[in-house]
Amino acid sequence: MSAQGLEVIDHTVQLTHEWINEVRDRLGWSSSRDAMRLLRVTLVQLRDHLGHEETAQLSAQMPLLIRGMFFEGWQPAHTPVRDRKAEHFVTAIEKQVEAVLDWRGPRDIEAVFRTLDNRISEGEIRDVKAGLPQAIRDMWPD
Repeated sequence: MSAQGLEVIDHTVQLTHEWINEVRDRLGWSSSRDAMRLLRVTLVQLRDHLGHEETAQLSAQMPLLIRGMFFEGWQPAHTPVRDRKAEHFVTAIEKQVEAVLDWRGPRDIEAVFRTLDNRISEGEIRDVKAGLPQAIRDMWPD
């Protein structure tokens, strides 16, 4: 039992750490902060390329804290974005993680995708991929 009686908060903190640690381990990075930054900005880019219904369905399988990061700053009227180029997707992420010393580009984005494959149901991942532009879908590992 939680010391504060707020088990749901304790649980989401634990799950959030598990997600971040998995991303960090997949990347081989030492910094959980940098792994969280990459997770957050990659999720935001995914969100902005998906339709609203798919965005909501994906978020339903996320821990509360990650879901909050996912929706932070979202402007539904501006999504999904029309830009369908993978290089612009990567550049948008890179601009926000450029200070990360270990950043290796698309290879690191792939680590986030692999974490999602592990944490989100297979059916939902299939739907997410189907909702993405082909160029971005091609970045997702099999």
